[in-house]
Amino acid sequence: MTTARDLLIVAMQTAPDRPVEPGDLSLALAGAELIDLLENGSLTLDGDRIVPGLQVSTGDELLDQAAAALVRQDPYESAEDWLWRRGRGLSLTYLAGLEKDGVVTRSKGRWIPVATRRRELADSPARRHAEARRAADEPVLAALTTSLRMDDKRADDFENLTDEAVVTVLAAVGEAVTELESVRQRRTIEDAAFDNVWRGQ
Repeated sequence: MTTARDLLIVAMQTAPDRPVEPGDLSLALAGAELIDLLENGSLTLDGDRIVPGLQVSTGDELLDQAAAALVRQDPYESAEDWLWRRGRGLSLTYLAGLEKDGVVTRSKGRWIPVATRRRELADSPARRHAEARRAADEPVLAALTTSLRMDDKRADDFENLTDEAVVTVLAAVGEAVTELESVRQRRTIEDAAFDNVWRGQ
């Protein structure tokens, strides 16, 4: 299992109480991919620039796709740019992958069309792995869940992490999620102002 898959499973478990915006989750999933690729030697960071290494098969289709998508010409892509580019719609991609692997199933209902059935986590080794990782408060997964506000910890608390490159990626995730939230709030205010004008208020 990859960090991105574990993160999505944890997000689905948390959703009833602390739902996560799909856009925020997509950014964090892209960050999780970077961290796993850092750890297997597929890339390094030069400051915040992603420097690709040798393409190493990870055994995970989506993580291999992420490695293949790295910009391999100088000037290299920044971690922040990667999050926005790779993260577009990534939560749906990972959800489809978990469904394909049987980790996520659709609720049963005789008269409910399959496409509209609610997705649920199956009892699977993948789910138990993600649960164990979260229960152990594994630093990378904990930092990602915090950046998505799945708990009440500070999003910039990386005291349990010693790898500077990993901290750089996690900081970029936190900043991107904050920026996306600001965009959403601005749009809400603009929409409300437009509605008031439309109603003549």
